[in-house]
Amino acid sequence: MSAASDTATTELPLLSVVVIGRNEGERLRRCLQSVADMILRGFQTEMIYVDSGSVDGSVALAQSMGATAIALQPERPTAALGRNAGWRAAKGTFILFLDGDTILHPEFVANSLPKFADETVAVIWGHRREIHPETSLYNRILDLDWIYPPGPALFCGGDALFRKSVLVSAGGYDDSLIAGEEPELCRRIAALGFIILHVDHPMTGHDLAMTTWLQYWKRATRAGHAFAEVSERFQNTENPFWKNEALQNRRRAPLMLAVWSLSLVASLLTVSLLPVLAMTSLFLAVAIRSAWKARWKSTNPMTLVLYGLHSHLQQIPIYVGQMQYRGNRRSGRRSVLLEYKKP
Repeated sequence: MSAASDTATTELPLLSVVVIGRNEGERLRRCLQSVADMILRGFQTEMIYVDSGSVDGSVALAQSMGATAIALQPERPTAALGRNAGWRAAKGTFILFLDGDTILHPEFVANSLPKFADETVAVIWGHRREIHPETSLYNRILDLDWIYPPGPALFCGGDALFRKSVLVSAGGYDDSLIAGEEPELCRRIAALGFIILHVDHPMTGHDLAMTTWLQYWKRATRAGHAFAEVSERFQNTENPFWKNEALQNRRRAPLMLAVWSLSLVASLLTVSLLPVLAMTSLFLAVAIRSAWKARWKSTNPMTLVLYGLHSHLQQIPIYVGQMQYRGNRRSGRRSVLLEYKKP
């Protein structure tokens, strides 16, 4: 390569890819390889891997694949800690955040970067979908949770493309949060007058790897924790965030539990299955109504029915998560990371 071409290359703007992980193993290898394989025009790339106390050799793996590795040993690991360490070490104008269990679509960044020509756009994110929805009912159902309509959004997920200057202005993620750190940051970014843009392009494939009810329960309780803590932070602001969602859950879940309990007691007292069957029929009717509303997310009727059931069943562990957060706050205990995935 000539000296002139060397100069031209060094003058290209830099994209920093920050991957966070904890005991992801081969999932991490797959993620880093997808970053190496992405199509990118007019940019150089640096790859940064931030590890949160893995014991599976993830740091050495990342280094062997050309990433700059940052090894954290936090007493209380959070995704926010990892992302903050990554973007603060990054040199790029734009930061692409990825979770270590994802696969980057090769054209997402190339399709998205031109949209930053609008200086009000601070964050761009696309479609995340499950890689193996066929592996379990949980994967199949939760795949639909990733689907949002394109356009300006209130928040993004863990995978997203940021202007670094906006991260600096907003102060980055709140690393005291064990969940909900992306919506909380986006709320502060929006307050600065910027737009979070959801684009109609595939972004990442995700490996939920969920096969048990316990994993499902832990993931939902973590969501409840996020609802409680983040909504509490913004409850007295001009634009309270997640306040209604958290309040609705605190009303719906106890009501569901009470009605199911009453139907069970009624069946025992009357020595009849009719009360339980009536409650089950009512619950199925409500779930089918929710499935109908979500029909824009899938064309598969059974998947939609399962998703409708999920949208109501998850209210119980979400409520438990809210109560756990409130109990910890009252007793002065710090909540710890709720991990649902097997190493």
